[in-house]
Amino acid sequence: MDGEINNLVKLWLSILASLFYCYFLASKIPKGKFRLISLLPIFILFTALPLYLSYVFPIGLIALLFSWLGNFKLLLFAFDRGPLSTHSSNSLIHFIFIASLPIKIKENEKYPFLKSPDIHQNSSKKHPKLPLNWPTKVLLFAILVSAHDYKQTLHPKIVLLLYSCMVYLLIDIIFGIFNGLVHATSGLELEPPSDEPYLSTSLQDFWGRRWNLMVTYLLRHTVYKPARSFFDNMLGSMWAPLAAVLAAFIVSGLMHELVFYYVTRVSPTWEVTWYFVLHGACVVVEFGVKRVFSGKAQLHWAVSTPLTVGFVVATAMWLFFPPVLRTGAVEKAIEECKVLLDFAKVLWKVNSFWIKLIKGNRKLLKPSSTFARPKRDEIHKNFTSLSSSIPRERLGQNSSFKCEFASRSCIFI
Repeated sequence: MDGEINNLVKLWLSILASLFYCYFLASKIPKGKFRLISLLPIFILFTALPLYLSYVFPIGLIALLFSWLGNFKLLLFAFDRGPLSTHSSNSLIHFIFIASLPIKIKENEKYPFLKSPDIHQNSSKKHPKLPLNWPTKVLLFAILVSAHDYKQTLHPKIVLLLYSCMVYLLIDIIFGIFNGLVHATSGLELEPPSDEPYLSTSLQDFWGRRWNLMVTYLLRHTVYKPARSFFDNMLGSMWAPLAAVLAAFIVSGLMHELVFYYVTRVSPTWEVTWYFVLHGACVVVEFGVKRVFSGKAQLHWAVSTPLTVGFVVATAMWLFFPPVLRTGAVEKAIEECKVLLDFAKVLWKVNSFWIKLIKGNRKLLKPSSTFARPKRDEIHKNFTSLSSSIPRERLGQNSSFKCEFASRSCIFI
């Protein structure tokens, strides 16, 4: 574990050095092929980063943030487009945040390039909201991780369903943490990582407007738009958007295949790519059906939502999960998540302890114009109640810790 932490520190230092280079040097090179050439070493470095790690969770995170999203952002940056473009007037800290984290700035006058194309507009109808806030997602994820211990008693399909829910919750939790940290430290107004994908009324609604909005945004600007311009001359304006959508899904499948390779270190089976090819084809068919029945009777959301979510989950069980299940990567990732949850519990207990400590000391102060010294029995009572919140193994025979705690209990006396 110590070696993994050391590798992570080295990786982040190399990432910071690379982003400093991009901000101070590459940005001064004229946009286009010359800036693209200057960024090639960074592309290579970001692609190789996950190979220096051995734990599943950090491998998947680094692969997603840099080998995929980071490289796509820098690709747009080479042509002075996207969130890292020079006309967006990013400071150095903003540049680092946007380049290295899965955040999406809200569209406004300063960031007009974030507007979605017409093909994704009005794809979802009004329907009841069921928002899950961040603490609720953390609680649900913790419950599902605990339920995984009893997977031997569950039907395999139920276990796969649990995995599907865990993937959604984990991505939203991680992206939500990044959003919260960046907003608190920089003041940037950010989009949520997803928009209630469990309420999607169509595949177009799910992939284009609700699920993993950062990935959707990057694919739209790096694949969809260039492919649409290319196919306009070949297929015409009617068919070009459909070919561009299919191209975006193919690229998404290949990038998922790359991430899976980093995690499993096994030659790709291309099942994940076929998963996204299938969904791309279904989205194209969906476009055609909507054109035919435009303005006519449509399925109610109570019917279309279960059909959409059910199709996404069922095909994921068939094509998406098997590559990582066969290699045991899912089991390793869940065990690592358990360690992180245990660490979070420890942090929560420490935080609760200090809150009780501060509140307890404040109660010892009498409401008067001058501070009065509390009686000896009041100090003893306060110390006893507070020390009961500390784990027994921490107290044990460690008299020095008890003395330190007692002295801290009398800070305000």
